Amino acid sequence: MKFFEINEFDCSHTGENRMNEDFLSRLDNLRAHCGFPFIITSGYRDPTHPVEASKMDPGTHAQGIAADILVSNGIERRAIAKNAFLIGFNGIGIADDFVHVDTRQTTPVMWCY
Repeated sequence: MKFFEINEFDCSHTGENRMNEDFLSRLDNLRAHCGFPFIITSGYRDPTHPVEASKMDPGTHAQGIAADILVSNGIERRAIAKNAFLIGFNGIGIADDFVHVDTRQTTPVMWCY
Protein backbone atom coordinates (compact mmCIF):
# COMPACT_ATOMS: atom_id res chain seq x y z
CA MET A 1 0.00 0.00 0.00
CA LYS A 2 1.19 3.45 -0.84
CA PHE A 3 -0.84 5.57 1.58
CA PHE A 4 -1.58 3.28 4.55
CA GLU A 5 0.09 1.05 7.12
CA ILE A 6 -1.65 -2.30 7.63
CA ASN A 7 -1.94 -1.74 11.41
CA GLU A 8 -4.29 1.21 10.75
CA PHE A 9 -6.94 -1.44 10.06
CA ASP A 10 -6.46 -3.58 13.20
CA CYS A 11 -9.59 -4.46 15.17
CA SER A 12 -9.88 -2.11 18.14
CA HIS A 13 -11.32 -4.95 20.23
CA THR A 14 -8.98 -7.88 19.50
CA GLY A 15 -6.07 -6.44 17.50
CA GLU A 16 -6.79 -8.94 14.72
CA ASN A 17 -6.53 -7.85 11.10
CA ARG A 18 -8.00 -9.84 8.23
CA MET A 19 -8.32 -7.08 5.66
CA ASN A 20 -8.86 -8.10 2.04
CA GLU A 21 -5.92 -7.15 -0.19
CA ASP A 22 -8.14 -6.16 -3.13
CA PHE A 23 -10.14 -3.87 -0.86
CA LEU A 24 -6.96 -2.23 0.44
CA SER A 25 -5.72 -1.70 -3.11
CA ARG A 26 -9.00 -0.04 -4.04
CA LEU A 27 -8.84 2.13 -0.90
CA ASP A 28 -5.32 3.22 -1.87
CA ASN A 29 -6.71 4.16 -5.29
CA LEU A 30 -9.51 6.15 -3.63
CA ARG A 31 -6.96 8.04 -1.52
CA ALA A 32 -4.93 8.87 -4.65
CA HIS A 33 -8.01 10.20 -6.44
CA CYS A 34 -9.09 12.35 -3.49
CA GLY A 35 -5.67 13.97 -3.09
CA PHE A 36 -5.78 14.41 0.71
CA PRO A 37 -4.80 12.14 3.64
CA PHE A 38 -7.25 9.68 5.16
CA ILE A 39 -7.50 8.72 8.81
CA ILE A 40 -9.10 5.29 9.20
CA THR A 41 -11.37 5.19 12.25
CA SER A 42 -12.51 1.60 11.75
CA GLY A 43 -11.15 -1.14 9.51
CA TYR A 44 -11.31 -4.81 10.37
CA ARG A 45 -13.72 -5.77 13.16
CA ASP A 46 -13.50 -9.23 14.59
CA PRO A 47 -16.91 -10.94 14.81
CA THR A 48 -16.59 -10.64 18.61
CA HIS A 49 -16.23 -6.82 18.39
CA PRO A 50 -19.24 -5.34 20.24
CA VAL A 51 -20.61 -3.63 17.10
CA GLU A 52 -20.41 -6.85 15.06
CA ALA A 53 -21.59 -9.10 17.90
CA SER A 54 -24.78 -7.04 18.19
CA LYS A 55 -25.74 -7.83 14.58
CA MET A 56 -27.67 -10.85 13.34
CA ASP A 57 -24.77 -11.55 10.93
CA PRO A 58 -21.36 -9.85 11.07
CA GLY A 59 -21.08 -7.08 8.46
CA THR A 60 -18.57 -5.96 5.87
CA HIS A 61 -16.03 -4.80 8.47
CA ALA A 62 -15.87 -8.38 9.79
CA GLN A 63 -15.29 -9.58 6.23
CA GLY A 64 -12.29 -7.25 5.85
CA ILE A 65 -13.92 -5.34 3.00
CA ALA A 66 -14.89 -2.08 4.73
CA ALA A 67 -13.37 1.01 6.28
CA ASP A 68 -14.61 4.18 7.93
CA ILE A 69 -12.73 7.33 6.91
CA LEU A 70 -12.66 10.38 9.19
CA VAL A 71 -13.90 13.60 7.56
CA SER A 72 -13.78 17.12 8.95
CA ASN A 73 -15.89 18.97 6.39
CA GLY A 74 -18.37 18.67 3.54
CA ILE A 75 -15.71 19.05 0.85
CA GLU A 76 -13.89 15.92 2.08
CA ARG A 77 -17.19 14.05 2.56
CA ARG A 78 -18.30 14.82 -1.00
CA ALA A 79 -14.90 14.02 -2.56
CA ILE A 80 -14.71 10.63 -0.84
CA ALA A 81 -18.30 9.69 -1.69
CA LYS A 82 -18.01 10.85 -5.32
CA ASN A 83 -14.70 9.09 -5.97
CA ALA A 84 -15.76 5.94 -4.10
CA PHE A 85 -18.80 5.70 -6.36
CA LEU A 86 -16.70 6.23 -9.52
CA ILE A 87 -14.07 3.70 -8.43
CA GLY A 88 -16.74 1.07 -7.80
CA PHE A 89 -17.23 0.78 -4.06
CA ASN A 90 -20.63 -0.89 -3.63
CA GLY A 91 -21.44 0.38 -0.15
CA ILE A 92 -21.09 4.04 0.77
CA GLY A 93 -22.41 5.42 4.05
CA ILE A 94 -22.32 9.12 4.85
CA ALA A 95 -22.12 10.40 8.44
CA ASP A 96 -21.28 13.78 9.96
CA ASP A 97 -17.72 12.81 10.81
CA PHE A 98 -16.90 9.78 8.64
CA VAL A 99 -17.61 8.05 5.35
CA HIS A 100 -17.98 4.26 5.26
CA VAL A 101 -16.85 2.48 2.08
CA ASP A 102 -17.07 -1.23 1.28
CA THR A 103 -16.91 -3.70 -1.57
CA ARG A 104 -19.96 -5.82 -0.76
CA GLN A 105 -21.01 -8.30 -3.43
CA THR A 106 -24.73 -7.68 -2.98
CA THR A 107 -26.84 -4.89 -4.47
CA PRO A 108 -24.94 -1.57 -4.40
CA VAL A 109 -26.27 0.79 -1.73
CA MET A 110 -25.70 4.28 -0.38
CA TRP A 111 -27.08 5.56 2.91
CA CYS A 112 -26.84 8.31 5.53
CA TYR A 113 -26.36 7.66 9.24
